[in-house]
Amino acid sequence: MMKKLFFLALVGALLASCGNYDTTAQGISSGELKIGVDESYSLMMQSQIPVYQQIYDKAKIKPTYSTEEEIIRLLLADSIQAAIINRPLSQTELDFFASKQRIPESVKIATDAIALIIHQDNQDSVLTLNQAKQVLGGQITNWNQINPSNKSGDIRIIFDHNGSCNARYVQENFLNGGGMPANFFAMDSTAAVINYVHDNPGAIGIISVSWITDPEDKVTKAFRDKIDVVGILNNTLTDHPERVRYPFQAYVFDKSYPFTRDVYAIRTGLKGTVGTGFISFLNGEKGQLIIHKMGMVAATSPTRVIRIKD
Repeated sequence: MMKKLFFLALVGALLASCGNYDTTAQGISSGELKIGVDESYSLMMQSQIPVYQQIYDKAKIKPTYSTEEEIIRLLLADSIQAAIINRPLSQTELDFFASKQRIPESVKIATDAIALIIHQDNQDSVLTLNQAKQVLGGQITNWNQINPSNKSGDIRIIFDHNGSCNARYVQENFLNGGGMPANFFAMDSTAAVINYVHDNPGAIGIISVSWITDPEDKVTKAFRDKIDVVGILNNTLTDHPERVRYPFQAYVFDKSYPFTRDVYAIRTGLKGTVGTGFISFLNGEKGQLIIHKMGMVAATSPTRVIRIKD
C-alpha cells in the first residue's frame, strides 16, 4: 500500500512539473541575449532580430550598436555575450576566455565589402586599383592628381567612427597599421558619412556595401540616391581586366572587387543558450536569405548582381 501511494505521488509530481515549466528558463530558443553589433551591420541586424524573435517568441535579443573596438571591450568584460564584427577573435582574446574556462564560438556568416562613395557631380567615378590604394594610403590628396581637369579639390576621406571595422580595415590594408593622415575624418555614423559625401564634392566615404544595396529597403534607396559608388579597374586580373568592378555581389563573391572582408558572429556565453540559437539562425536558411537580400555575400547562399547606380 505504501509503495502504491509513493508511486502515485511521484507521478503526480511529474505531471505537475510538466504542466508548469519555467518559460523564462535559458535555452537556445528562450531567454535573453545581449549582443554587440558593429554599426556597419546595424541595418542587417535590424532585419534579423525581429524575424528571429517572431519565430522564437520566448527569446529576447538586446543589441548594442557601437564600434568594433567598444564591442570587443564589452565582450571581454562579459557585458555582452555575442558580437557581429568582421574579424574573428585574436589569439590574445581567445587566451583570455580560456583563462576563464570559456570556449567562444566564431562563425562566418557573410562576406562584405567596403564601398567607396563620392559626390554625384564628381566626374571620376572609376579609379584604377593603384589610384584607390594611393588615395586610401594618403599619397593622393587632391582630385587633380587623378585627373587634371577634375576641380573637386582636396580629397577628404570620411569614415564612420574611430575604432570601427572600417577604420581598422583602412589602417591595416593601406596605412601599414599606422595613424590616420590629416585628410581622414571620423563622423559618428554611416548615415553621417553618406550625408557628408552628398554635401561635399571632394569627399570619399568608406562604408559597408550593405547600406546601399538592398533595392527594396526605403532607407538604403534614399541613401543610394544621394551618392555615386566608385568602380575599380584592376588590370592585374586575368579574367576581363578591362571590366570595371563595383561592389556587386558577384564581384565580391569571386573577389575581383578587391576590398572585401568576412563578417563573423561570435558567441562567448554558455553553449545551449540563446546565443547558440541566434548564431544558428544567422547561419541558417532564413538568416542567410536576409544577408543575401541586403547585398552581401551570404556564407551558404547563391549570389546575384545588384546594380548600385545606373
